[in-house]
Amino acid sequence: MSEYWDKQIETISREELEKMQLESLKEIVNFAYNNAAHYKHAFDVAKVSPNDINSLADLAKFPFVDKQTERETQGVGSLLGEMCAVPETDVVFVSASSGSTGVPTLSPFTKTDFDEWQDVESRLFYMAGMRNTDRYVHALNFTLFVGGPDVIGAQNLGALCIWAGTVPSDRLLFILKEFKPTIIWTTPSYAWYLGETAKKSGIDPAKDLSIRRIIVAGEAGGSIEATRTAIETLWNAQLFDFYGISDIFGACAGMCEAKDGLHIAEDHILVETVDLRTGNPIPDGEQGELILTTLRKHARPMIRFRTGDIGYVNRNKCSCGRTHTRIYITGRKDDMFIVSGVNIFPSDVEFVIRGLSGITGEYMIRVSEKNFTAQYSVDIEKQQGSSESYDELAARVSAALKTRIGVKPSKVTVLADGALPRATHKAKRLIDERKLNFNI
Repeated sequence: MSEYWDKQIETISREELEKMQLESLKEIVNFAYNNAAHYKHAFDVAKVSPNDINSLADLAKFPFVDKQTERETQGVGSLLGEMCAVPETDVVFVSASSGSTGVPTLSPFTKTDFDEWQDVESRLFYMAGMRNTDRYVHALNFTLFVGGPDVIGAQNLGALCIWAGTVPSDRLLFILKEFKPTIIWTTPSYAWYLGETAKKSGIDPAKDLSIRRIIVAGEAGGSIEATRTAIETLWNAQLFDFYGISDIFGACAGMCEAKDGLHIAEDHILVETVDLRTGNPIPDGEQGELILTTLRKHARPMIRFRTGDIGYVNRNKCSCGRTHTRIYITGRKDDMFIVSGVNIFPSDVEFVIRGLSGITGEYMIRVSEKNFTAQYSVDIEKQQGSSESYDELAARVSAALKTRIGVKPSKVTVLADGALPRATHKAKRLIDERKLNFNI
């Protein structure tokens, strides 16, 4: 069997790859300018035009877009807004962000966009060792989440696919026992939790289950050697990290057998790194913010999208023979932290705390780690005069956080009114007590 899903593309020379990228970049920038109101206006304001693209380096002349751009343009003129470059009748699928900090942002796909996205998924699955003889459990959320449809890439590869979704742990363990799948995709923290839960119920995941490859995404653990090794030992399985971004499509980068960074699909996405302070391009190998440009997605082209992910790139040929750039994510630009694959911002917690009665509205978030899993707790203050017990108040706040954010805090500590520090300017709401960085 071939070592590659698409050997011609995956092992193409850098010279040929960059030539192909330049042709695609010229086309997509021109398409975006002529079909998406936002890009025409933004390029005109920046005094740049598609004709200015004569090399890949010329992309640095063009303005950035970010999550705020999506929010501001969505719904303007149409549901999909001013960044959409095709009529809605050409759109066959939309995913959506969680919307935890505002209106959920939609990511539209034409049929060609969708089919090419799933071919990338097949490539990444194959790179992680999946073959048509495997049984695969897709244990990711299917509700608007961009990672849900990625199971189709496994089906297109020929694997027997089990669309498990986010079922309770006991149900998922039943599936693993009865159907004997060989590969599962989940988050690093859940892979650890599920293995530990199995052991507590008398199941040794390393001996009693058939999982031999674990794909993870959404948290840093898959790229942290200590965490990866612990999960691999627990399951007696190989672990492969994937990287995806809801604003573009599901997984767009993944580990090969070398486990040295994540190969990004450069025939579909152009990656830059820029200085965090100036926004200017920086050399390969230096740490900065990752900027992604879609080269083939037409429903909503993303020209110089600021991901907020901090890392560096390596464009040298990998020992696996693949030539596509490897990305290494080292952190996040903002205060976001990730628990069980869910992105959480301090503003999410504040939204809940400020809207509840019986508390002062002051709060402190503590992010910690336990058994290679990120968790968060919240300190709050009981309002003077409230007759509610401390335990009842903690339970009510915990339930409200779970409902709003989707992840229950490990603990809610109720303090007396005035116990938390006040700030006259910018309050510090987050204390990170972790030794490992889970914000990847």
